[in-house]
Amino acid sequence: MNITVKAALFTAALFALVSLVLPGAMAADGPTFHDNFDKARAASKESGRPLIAIFSASWCPPCQQMKKSVYPSKEVRPFHDAFVWAYLDADAETNRPLMTQLKVSGIPHVAFVAVDGQIMGSFAGAVAPTEFARILTQVKAEAGGGTAPASPGGSATKQGSGSKR
Repeated sequence: MNITVKAALFTAALFALVSLVLPGAMAADGPTFHDNFDKARAASKESGRPLIAIFSASWCPPCQQMKKSVYPSKEVRPFHDAFVWAYLDADAETNRPLMTQLKVSGIPHVAFVAVDGQIMGSFAGAVAPTEFARILTQVKAEAGGGTAPASPGGSATKQGSGSKR
């Protein structure tokens, strides 16, 4: 293999790796994410929209899969403006106290916070776009957000139950 082909392959591999691991490298059609919980809480209070706090890490394959194919999915897209979104680095020391408060024990971890700051529920682990849309439909209804796009039904489980919402 000549040096030009090697350089091109290296550049392509480096670009692919950087797009996977950069916390801010979200899909173009995904929601707008805050990277600071306090700023996201302030935006939630100001807008009257509940907050979705997602704890993730660059090294976590399920986290990266959710970032790539769930949050920007056609099923979840109708909810982008119904919530304030925060994408938080689980490896950042500044997020440790919050992770303790929200009982984050695995990632990806998704917590739903009402406008008044009450934790509405949470789950850990990756889910498919249709399941995430179903969860968002339920959270939006519980938060007083009225009707949402139709999604498969199901019951919610509050934080601490050990199961998904």
